[in-house]
Amino acid sequence: LNSKQSTAHMTLFDEVEISDLMGIRGKLKLSFAEKNTKLTYLSFIVKATVQALKQFRQLNSQIDIENERMIFNNRYNIGIAVDTPEGLVVPVIKDADQLSILQIAQKITELSDKARDRKLSMDDMKEGTFTITNYGSIGGIFATPVINYPQAGILGIGRIIVKPVVKDKLVVIGNVLPLSLSVDHRIVDGGEASRFLNKILEYLSDPILMMME
Repeated sequence: LNSKQSTAHMTLFDEVEISDLMGIRGKLKLSFAEKNTKLTYLSFIVKATVQALKQFRQLNSQIDIENERMIFNNRYNIGIAVDTPEGLVVPVIKDADQLSILQIAQKITELSDKARDRKLSMDDMKEGTFTITNYGSIGGIFATPVINYPQAGILGIGRIIVKPVVKDKLVVIGNVLPLSLSVDHRIVDGGEASRFLNKILEYLSDPILMMME
């Protein structure tokens, strides 16, 4: 309620073909499993989001209404919305910019397990600077995710759809990931939001790019 009353929501929708990403995940999945870690697409999406946030700092900021100022966060603490029998909780991966894909996957596994076992502490859920929600895990495609106030934005992940796409002027079967980005329009204008989302799409389409930065 506070989010809807206190922010000016705007949502963008787009999609990205992720066959290359699926191939990389397939190659790494077994080695991660040997370390008792499940490698999900969310691990790569967190990495891509953090890399994009570094380039578009407006998305990692918030408004301080009382003091009439903008606060640009210098930490990249990514909240992960987890659906539990008791409702939605948002544990936070602290300093995600300093973590490898393996370490991000380990944190997602750890926090998700704690959430479902009702063992999250207050410290696990505070200091988030940007949030990702995965409604695709329950079958959704697009949505208008509600910003986790006072953050500037939230990225929603839909379920992967197999459908025809054009590659190299040929129609082929593609694996398409839908994304929805909600931003606080007082902080982030449409152009900045589009450029930020396009950067995430670029990383997910060609995952080697985000590994190199």
